Amino acid sequence: MKKTDLNPLADHRFPPDEWALIENYPSSADLGQTETLFSTANGYIGMRGNPEEGRDSHYIGTFINGFHETWDIRHAENAYGLARTGQTLINAPSSLMIRLYVDDEPLLLSVADLQAYERRIDFREGVLRRELIWRTPAGKRVQVRSTRMVSFTERHLALMTYEVRLLEGDAPIVISSQIVNKEDFDDYAGRQAAGSDSDPRKNPGLDHRVLRSQMSWHSPRRMILGYRVTNSGMTLAVGADHRIETRNMYTELDDTTEDQGRKVYRISAKQGQPIVITKAVAYHTSRSVPVRELSDRVRRTLDRVRESGFDCHYEAQRQWLATFWEHSDVSVGATPRIQQTIRWCIFQLAQAAARADGAGIPAKGLTGDGYEGHYFWDSEVYMVPFLTLTSPEQARNALRFRFTHLKEARERAREMSTKGALFPWRTINGEEASAYYAAGTAQYHIDADIAYAIGHYVAMTGDREFAYDEGAELLVETARMWVDLGFWRVNAVENFEIHGVTGPDEYTTVVNNNTYTNVMARWNLRLAIRMVRKLAAEDTQAYQRLVHTLNLREEEVANWEQCANGMKIPFDERLGIHPQDDAFVAKELWDLENTPEESYPLLLHYHPLVIYRFQVLKQADVVLALFLRSNEFSLEEKRADFEYYDPITTGDSSLSAVMQAIVAAEVGHQDMALDYFYRGLFVDIGDTHGNTSDGVHIASAAGTWRALVCGFGGLRDDGEILCFDPRLPRRWGHLTFALAYRRSHIQVQLTRRSMTFTLLSGDPVKVRVRGTEYEVGTTPLEVRLAHQGLYLPTLTSAHPIIGGRRQDGTLITAEVPEVSDVEFHTEEFPAVT
Repeated sequence: MKKTDLNPLADHRFPPDEWALIENYPSSADLGQTETLFSTANGYIGMRGNPEEGRDSHYIGTFINGFHETWDIRHAENAYGLARTGQTLINAPSSLMIRLYVDDEPLLLSVADLQAYERRIDFREGVLRRELIWRTPAGKRVQVRSTRMVSFTERHLALMTYEVRLLEGDAPIVISSQIVNKEDFDDYAGRQAAGSDSDPRKNPGLDHRVLRSQMSWHSPRRMILGYRVTNSGMTLAVGADHRIETRNMYTELDDTTEDQGRKVYRISAKQGQPIVITKAVAYHTSRSVPVRELSDRVRRTLDRVRESGFDCHYEAQRQWLATFWEHSDVSVGATPRIQQTIRWCIFQLAQAAARADGAGIPAKGLTGDGYEGHYFWDSEVYMVPFLTLTSPEQARNALRFRFTHLKEARERAREMSTKGALFPWRTINGEEASAYYAAGTAQYHIDADIAYAIGHYVAMTGDREFAYDEGAELLVETARMWVDLGFWRVNAVENFEIHGVTGPDEYTTVVNNNTYTNVMARWNLRLAIRMVRKLAAEDTQAYQRLVHTLNLREEEVANWEQCANGMKIPFDERLGIHPQDDAFVAKELWDLENTPEESYPLLLHYHPLVIYRFQVLKQADVVLALFLRSNEFSLEEKRADFEYYDPITTGDSSLSAVMQAIVAAEVGHQDMALDYFYRGLFVDIGDTHGNTSDGVHIASAAGTWRALVCGFGGLRDDGEILCFDPRLPRRWGHLTFALAYRRSHIQVQLTRRSMTFTLLSGDPVKVRVRGTEYEVGTTPLEVRLAHQGLYLPTLTSAHPIIGGRRQDGTLITAEVPEVSDVEFHTEEFPAVT
């Protein structure tokens, strides 16, 4: 893996606080990153951390989950089955702007004489707060305080306050609160024209007017704008309610056009007399409902806030987050900076999923427009398992998103000449949006990833209602796809093989028998078999309904079983590893050690055909399978596979480090595991991939939680019971986390010498710690640990890492030590009496 400095935020500007992200002074040097880091969202509405005054900004962004435009994909050379319609998340009209003028001089942070400044978001209250003291060009001192909250309890609501107080002297003040259609933002247009189309991770922008005005209306307290999207036909209404509290004399002006609503206060401000503006904002969207109806919904949302006030919503936010942290917090005995960043990552998961309410979870959440707001397989493999073990209801909502798009998946399967359902690699509306099929549509593994998430959710929650309805139908249709896609091949033995696919590693495409794909497809088939037979035995009515709806026959299920049992899982006896695919180990090794730092990520500096010729990985591929299907591989196989692939993995994907951390911890490379964990932890806070400005890496943030709980906590949950084999880092004093399991909640605390389980609510829970089964009941259970697992020393040149390169950088081709040749030990503790 390439060497990358973590470069976390500097302490003097961003002091470490275990429960908040704090900025002590603004800077124009990293606007894009800080706008992302200070974003506020709830899974439906997302607002970037732009200053209320609007400028300076990297780009002003407000996003609504699923609110998108479509456009025709123009292929240079067309072919049957290529994705035809692109989908792009729309930057919705922004309501965050509240401009301030004192003596007709605007407050602009980039040039203002600031005598004090602090911006913070406390993860326990979910409110972005900013306080500053501005010395105006005329020498007057002005205190400005603002708050911004996107509600976790009211899906369509955001609340803002803006308080101004003259500390010295009197002055005329103008406060202009606005809703503005982003298509009038010069900075947004300029950003799109700056060549972002060269990076496939960025939003290339649209070349036509997207939002067509349908209405604009205002009253003395309220403004509402309504739009219809040009091609997708989606509709949106946004409205704002205002209130001013002050003893100063003032006048009001209301002005609303089709692309802007303004509420202007002109105030004769006296020294010491506060001016407080409150602004309640509501967004409603639909695939087809007329704007007129949406505007009525906006009015009802704002009416409730007018009646109840802001305080009850702030309190509801705190209570919601108190419950969230009770179930989701992870505490470690490390530095405050480490703890702060862990909680920031987990807080982003709440902001991405809390009120998604059946919509998908975009790769960037709603903190930016990276990847055009698309939903990927990341959601099922990284995000949904976190939700399953902390907030099961949200996990079910996320899985239902796939069920609601089963129709489109069936149509895509037919278009790709397979039976069943084929889910898209990139999508917003359920249709495939990836124009580059080799690294997109060819990732058939998305079907198995969805099946994995369903199986994990059902095993951990026992939710029979979901399992026997949506879950069963999804498993059947994905199983059908695999059986039709694969084929039986007879060489020395008869195998069921899957050809022409791409695994999670996008640096190797359209291959035969990708190990990850085949392992996960086999599990998909076995899950479907188990579900159908369990349904037949336990719920005859539901089984008959499934049989009738899907025309399912027992001989079809028997065929699934044959295919699963005959699935080819590549294994190279000479190297003692699972090759990534049939041809992978025959390729030339990429010279990573002599590749310049400025040439990463490889995808931005080398033609795909160049990359495809080499043994080089964008992200963990086989290693991911080792974790997701942990009980199907021996420890020796895991160690050999990890040591082969680690040296040829670039880490160009933000998903890679967290998964490498988990498997490194399990196989004994504890120092390496901690290093990988930190690389994953600081992806956004440290901007280690250089694109945090496009939005939070949500799957990586979820992977951070999994690295903590599954890597260092040693959780394996691919069966029917919670199993633990912990690996606490030597530099940490403890690791504490909570888990939801079958309507119960337990807390787990790991120290150097023990693992303690406490039942927080629900019925007793059975757990297995290093092979021994225990029951966690009303009394806390303490399990004494003799050691913290395997600990491999640094490998020397006598024992080269099995990746094709010695420590001195020279190539090797077949020098593969036996696992038994690699000395390792367990980090044992003295006997305790």
